[in-house]
Amino acid sequence: MPFLDLQSNLPASSFHEEFLKKLCSFAAGVLGKPDDRMNLMVKPGLPMWIAGSGSPCVVLSISAIGVTDTADKNKEHSAKLFGFLTKELPLTEDRIVLQFHNLEPHQVGKKGTVMSFL
Repeated sequence: MPFLDLQSNLPASSFHEEFLKKLCSFAAGVLGKPDDRMNLMVKPGLPMWIAGSGSPCVVLSISAIGVTDTADKNKEHSAKLFGFLTKELPLTEDRIVLQFHNLEPHQVGKKGTVMSFL
């Protein structure tokens, strides 16, 4: 049950429904998770500063169980996600930052319990 939290100073109009669907589907493939398990939150129009500049930028946080737990995995995920984001948004790699967070099953609640029991 991956969580994608995309924060950006780009306007909300940059994140139309088709983009959201494509991002979820692409990230699901990258992480090896089913599309219907993806959770996405987009926070556009934020005051942001990356690498000494307030130019358009994105920070994408990826939290998941068991697929973001090593440098080697995250290096592969990073390359693919950077490719997607630079293709779909008017940004270069230096205006994108990814954060990977490994979750344990007991840290994710669903259906009145936690993933450890599902």
